[in-house]
Amino acid sequence: MTTQTTASTCCYCGVGCGVLIEHDGEQILGVQGDPEHPANFGKLCSKGATLHLTGDLDARGLYPELRLGKSLARGRTDWDSALDHAASVFAETIREHGPDSVAFYISGQLLTEDYYAFNKLARALVGTNNIDSNSRLCMSSAVVGYQRSLGADAPPCSYEDIEQSDCLLIVGSNMAYAHPVLFRRLEEAKARRPQMQVIVVDPRRTDTCELADMHLAILPGTDVALFHGILHILLWEGWIDRRYIDAHTEGFDALKNLVRDYTPGIVADTCGISVESLQACAGLIGKAPSFLSLWCMGLNQSTSGSAKNSALINLHLATGQIGRVGAGPFSLTGQPNAMGGRETGSLSNLLPGHREAGNAQHRAEVARYWQVDALPETPGLTAVELFDAVAAGKIKALWIACTNPAQSLPDQSKVHAALTACPFVVVQEAFFTTETCEYADLLLPAASWGEKDGSVTNSERRVSHVRRAIAAPGEARADWSITCDFARRLEQRLRPGLPSLFDFTSSEALFEEYKQLTAGRDLDLSGLSHALLDSLGPQQWPFPKGARQGTARLYADGQFPTESGRARFLAEAYRAPREKREARFPLTLNTGRLRDQWHGMSRTGTAARLFGHVEEAVLGLHPDEMRRRRLLNGELVKLRSRRGSLIVPVQADDSVRSGQAWLPMHWGKRFLKGLGVNVLTQPAFDPLSKQPELKQAGVEVEQVELPWQFFALVEGDIQQRFTALRPLFDDFAYASLSLTGRERPALQIRAASAVAPEAELLASIDALLNLTDGPVLAYDDPQRTVGKRVRIEDGRITALRLAGETAARDWLKSLWSSGQADADLRRWLLAPLSAPPGNAGPAAGKTLCNCLNVSESAVCAGILQGLDLDGLKQQLKCGTSCGSCVPEIRRLLATQAVAISA
Repeated sequence: MTTQTTASTCCYCGVGCGVLIEHDGEQILGVQGDPEHPANFGKLCSKGATLHLTGDLDARGLYPELRLGKSLARGRTDWDSALDHAASVFAETIREHGPDSVAFYISGQLLTEDYYAFNKLARALVGTNNIDSNSRLCMSSAVVGYQRSLGADAPPCSYEDIEQSDCLLIVGSNMAYAHPVLFRRLEEAKARRPQMQVIVVDPRRTDTCELADMHLAILPGTDVALFHGILHILLWEGWIDRRYIDAHTEGFDALKNLVRDYTPGIVADTCGISVESLQACAGLIGKAPSFLSLWCMGLNQSTSGSAKNSALINLHLATGQIGRVGAGPFSLTGQPNAMGGRETGSLSNLLPGHREAGNAQHRAEVARYWQVDALPETPGLTAVELFDAVAAGKIKALWIACTNPAQSLPDQSKVHAALTACPFVVVQEAFFTTETCEYADLLLPAASWGEKDGSVTNSERRVSHVRRAIAAPGEARADWSITCDFARRLEQRLRPGLPSLFDFTSSEALFEEYKQLTAGRDLDLSGLSHALLDSLGPQQWPFPKGARQGTARLYADGQFPTESGRARFLAEAYRAPREKREARFPLTLNTGRLRDQWHGMSRTGTAARLFGHVEEAVLGLHPDEMRRRRLLNGELVKLRSRRGSLIVPVQADDSVRSGQAWLPMHWGKRFLKGLGVNVLTQPAFDPLSKQPELKQAGVEVEQVELPWQFFALVEGDIQQRFTALRPLFDDFAYASLSLTGRERPALQIRAASAVAPEAELLASIDALLNLTDGPVLAYDDPQRTVGKRVRIEDGRITALRLAGETAARDWLKSLWSSGQADADLRRWLLAPLSAPPGNAGPAAGKTLCNCLNVSESAVCAGILQGLDLDGLKQQLKCGTSCGSCVPEIRRLLATQAVAISA
């Protein structure tokens, strides 16, 4: 069939990159960056560039599944039966217990049209404000910050400001990993304009810090004190814009009185930095012709997230650095359409068009437009509160769409208990392998990336048209279609005989209805349409009716959407983080993103290539903490918090300070024994934004003795083997499952326990690993409970298993990776040897450059040959595609230079 190209957008972070999907009408064959899209101009990160490799059909939902009792297994059903059953259960629940006995938990990965359908369903039909989004976990503190300080939830900047600013302050964001394409734009701007100053505020020394002129490694949670301390110095030195303050703001005197007490000495001590670095930072900001701040989860995921946001915006208002080229407070959105969710009102406290659910006039406006009598007044439950209500039995029917709370919410023990207890759980999901799907009484297959049509809004307020390239597999349907079909059936039970509120036949029809609710508002989208986006390209709002171009920057005239027309200074004192260091939990755990993984890995976890850089969840501790606890790299440890524990490998990591620890956020129960990383994190949340403090938890690390080790690797039928094998490792103390390989993807398992498992269990595992029949070489020593098995087909290893000890793991994996069967393999297999033969080659190292498949060992070898960064790029091609590996290559070059000089 002829290859076709469809322009669409990436489904990962809030950068909103344009992509060109290559397909044959039935299958997606490849993906390229769209050179015409103003967000990325053709660039893609390692995740976006591998989109065509994700979405394994064996992980996808292909038809609805229903169970009629908690003790029963789900079985295949048809759409009519599935949605009729759901409508009957919801209607009965609402009649018996009221509309607030049901709830909807949705996602920043939905399209704007999907969001609008869910919002209208909850508010206009059901009559509840119990609809919240996983965006509550990432951006709700930014929403509150913008609303309180500027009057509306509207990031005032554009991506081009990143390239044109004189001073950038990056706070709580590893931009190099979380928003790689924007970071590439910043790198290029810095190369063109070396005088640009980049300041990074982060407890960890991340890849983003490689570009920084200054890195402030503040103690976790002390951001408010830092910002107040900077403002104190700006006032002292006269580096404020008094004219702007007097003309366009209010509340400055109260803030001035507050920050008087935040002297450099006190702030430096609070934040764990030097007075000199604090003063230097303030000087860079105060003297800069243009000042831009960028922030993400490090600010937002906090019990004082709203205060942090407003304290940062205070700096812009005090210096008049807003509404100008290269200036302003710029929140970087975490998900592809978290902005669209905020715009459509799909958080429990919001309504469409940046309206407030608690505002009677706003409720009346939306009710009138929707032609219903009234909207609910009772405040809706936010994410953590919602699942607490489920656990308490107050929510009796729960609809979850396009998100995985059984991995992503904090305090996972409570979340899993809540989902178990909930009488009726509907999960609307593209990937039936997520942890949440286990709890679904009704599982509905949704369309995924490349299969649906609608719109998204990125971090710079730019709306893009998401175009469908191929049909969804099996019986999967677009999210808006599922939602509206269910809503029509529910209408027949709740308001029979009345005209339908959900008579939509396309996503475009939903957009056309929704956009009128924004007319005259700060986010006016009334001039946009799918057709206009096709003709003009992606556009920034506001885009009122009659406009021909979007709005690049807001507040250039100094007018703000507040009652007075002035921006507000917020004077709030610094509050220490909720969990303080103590004897039982002396370490502070920070969680964050990896370069090549996304959220709970429901999509990226289907692409073996994306595990090449980091294969498993590993705890990072400062070398001093390792020595204090007598821990060695690669050793398994128990990591405990007040809420739960997890066993993971540990490694020395000098990017974190002593007294701190770092763990990637992506691993849930599916990939890691236990309930995943968020079994440790705390549900305490900001009192205004209700965003939980996922970035900070008190923990302790203990040695564990797990002498019986297990390692396995097997090619073919990966998702089926994954699903079948995962439950067999529940009785192991530690188990980690991941993918590996590039040309020949394979499932990889590492496990450990105090004693050997029963022989029957090991036999069951071997059968699923394809290591019982055929060309399998085996050696067993029952006395030592050691066993080895290797399957060799066509002269190469296709499956292997080591039980009891795993000393030869790296050697065997390198043989598998090379596609060869070493001559020493048979002798080693048939002898009681643990370690690999003496002439075994080097272990296969991690993949440093995922785009061009360049290993860390190859880069190190090139450095030893005297190659610099340009030489490595020319000879090995690393860093010449998405560029995400460049900061790590620079670190290796710097390390080698230090070694040579020593």
